[in-house]
Amino acid sequence: MNLKISGHHLELTPALREYVITKLDRVLRHFDQVIDGNVVLSVDNHREKDKRQKAEINLHLKGKDIFIESCDADMYAAIDLMVDKLDRQVIKHKDKIQGHAHESVKYHAEPQSIEAPSP
Repeated sequence: MNLKISGHHLELTPALREYVITKLDRVLRHFDQVIDGNVVLSVDNHREKDKRQKAEINLHLKGKDIFIESCDADMYAAIDLMVDKLDRQVIKHKDKIQGHAHESVKYHAEPQSIEAPSP
């Protein structure tokens, strides 16, 4: 998987980079058909001072693209929130791919012969 991690209005430290990689390993444990991903960590100048840290991910899967964003006062909390949302979406996509609704019939009904009533 190709993973690009970038910062917008934020210096991307090695600690932040390692934190994102370790958190995304949890998601990739469920699903291994990820083509590439793009993570953007940014600081926004909102009027709301409590939600300035923003984490976004755009994940390209085989057959689907997933985009998740989360905001929080702390960057690590925003990353945790983003990974939790992503984990739920990936599991949902994996269940759709596996197609549990289209399982084969496990027990076949045996044909029964109908006898005519005796006169």
